[in-house]
Amino acid sequence: GRRSFKTNEVMQTIFHRRSIRRFDTRQIEEETLQQILQAGLYAPSAGGRQGVLFAVSQNREVNERLGKIKRANSHPRMATATSYVSREQPSIADDPKLVNAFYDAPTVITMFAPKDFLFSVDDCAVAAENMMLAADALGVGSCYIGQGWTAFADSYGQEILKQWGIRTDYYAVMQLLLGYPRPGDAHPQAKPRKNDRVLRV
Repeated sequence: GRRSFKTNEVMQTIFHRRSIRRFDTRQIEEETLQQILQAGLYAPSAGGRQGVLFAVSQNREVNERLGKIKRANSHPRMATATSYVSREQPSIADDPKLVNAFYDAPTVITMFAPKDFLFSVDDCAVAAENMMLAADALGVGSCYIGQGWTAFADSYGQEILKQWGIRTDYYAVMQLLLGYPRPGDAHPQAKPRKNDRVLRV
């Protein structure tokens, strides 16, 4: 029979997963990366179209430069004493001193989807969630970064799109950062779940 809710491994992974924004320098293993990508490839897609492209970059120089371009084109409201993304692992919205929007992650997966398809963002989001859960189950940290197109918003970024062979009718929806958490970092704690979010109608 099915295991109970509390001992089910999928549920345990869902409860354990957190956004990781501080990464060890070592690269994730190829076999581990392939398993995470398989989770993305098997995600739901609208109409079963499988329209999402996964551009995997493990080039430190390219990732750093694109991350800096993205940071320069992102203008999130900086944190206040009461409004912030994370105290444990600050985000670019919290800390103006962070200059790389990819937080020096060793693997950056940019997910591209058709510009003219109604559900492109949704398809990328569900694929990313599959991959984040797979990553957590494999001991890899991950972080979802929205507004992926801002990383390519200059001539260098446009040249990279050509080098990668990205179709001009596709756009960068988001980036998924992957890497091992830094040794010694505590796993981020879950915030208490807010009440009254489930409406029994």
